[in-house]
Amino acid sequence: METYRLYYPNDFDIQLEPTALAIGFFDGLHLGHKEVIEKMIEIADEKNLKKAVMTFDPHPSVVLNPKARRTTYLTPLLEKEKMLEEKGIDYLFVVNFSSDFAALSPDTFVHEYLIKNNVKEVIAGFDFSYGQYGKGSITTLKTYDAFNTTKVLPFTEDNEKISTTKIRELLLSDQLEEANKLLGRSYEINGVVVQGEKRGRTIGFRTANIEPNGPYLLPSLGVYAVTMTIGTDDTIYRGVASIGKKPTFHDDYKVTIEVHLIDFDRTIYGEEVTVYLHNFLRGEKKFDGLDDLIEAMTKDKENAVKLLEKYNE
Repeated sequence: METYRLYYPNDFDIQLEPTALAIGFFDGLHLGHKEVIEKMIEIADEKNLKKAVMTFDPHPSVVLNPKARRTTYLTPLLEKEKMLEEKGIDYLFVVNFSSDFAALSPDTFVHEYLIKNNVKEVIAGFDFSYGQYGKGSITTLKTYDAFNTTKVLPFTEDNEKISTTKIRELLLSDQLEEANKLLGRSYEINGVVVQGEKRGRTIGFRTANIEPNGPYLLPSLGVYAVTMTIGTDDTIYRGVASIGKKPTFHDDYKVTIEVHLIDFDRTIYGEEVTVYLHNFLRGEKKFDGLDDLIEAMTKDKENAVKLLEKYNE
């Protein structure tokens, strides 16, 4: 997959092959996004076109709505890029969403970013908008003869539209399993194993401290049943993750991700890992002492083992 970063003014002048383009922010690549991208792939295969996706960085709210700007993501850009490459996408366009770009007229956007890049098919969700004040829509895209436009209807679950906003709300309110259902996969966080306080090994629960590789949205603070992969190895390790501020030991501490892997005793500092969150076990709690903490962690581990039985090799 070739990734092209586009800025305004758009001086991108590489001559690309005729392309079918799915366009949207696509944070999370959830089931609704899957509908748009799979429709693009279907059209591209039918018409022998290159498969392309156009996304934006940063999130438009950073420019358009500073009071509610979104700076954390379900799939930060590098993660999104990796997942799209796995889908067989040929071109990824990452458009810098700046103040100047936001001020473009809808027609300028179409000519500079679509027609100029040899786009022959545009596929987008029913509510896609573009150009200054969001005046451009699927309806206005259909007025252009240089390409065809396909509108994808909303994808729903229990008669409710699946959206990134809804998934974020679920992740932040202890409803991981419901969020995973809308994602169509387990929520995942990619990161690197770093040095921690090394307290876990002294109480029988050695943990890997994970530094996320990007601005991930972290779910509600608590304990989770997880699996983890290490580097390029496909082996699945079962475990328990604590996402929180360690209130038993600290009055005010940064949020950390610690994973205790079951039946695992390797040193993996510096390894890139992916943590898959499957089940929410309990919220974060401040314990009166180590004995209470160890008892709770033992129960967490027992619960995780039961919930993750299908990953037992």
